[in-house]
Amino acid sequence: MKTIHNPSEEKQSVELAVGTFIISTILFMLYIISNENPTVLVIAWPFALAAIVVNLIMFIHLMERFIHLPHQRKEIGIKILLLLSNIPITFLYYLVVMKS
Repeated sequence: MKTIHNPSEEKQSVELAVGTFIISTILFMLYIISNENPTVLVIAWPFALAAIVVNLIMFIHLMERFIHLPHQRKEIGIKILLLLSNIPITFLYYLVVMKS
């Protein structure tokens, strides 16, 4: 008997996208509030690198599911877009930090 995987049960991608957004926003705000203290960057850059790696792994996982589960592409596509929405936000934070 074959079981059908329901992508709505798979919430890790949404939790990852929201979690990395919240943590990166907190680190960005902490950097701005602390008058651009370089100590915050010591914490933020390793987090940003780790977040890129983990989000890339999740993106590859979602793309694999998108390809192999054509009847659930809409739900998976929304999760992919949510995950990718962190890219412009993080790039904006990067630009602000580098300009200061």
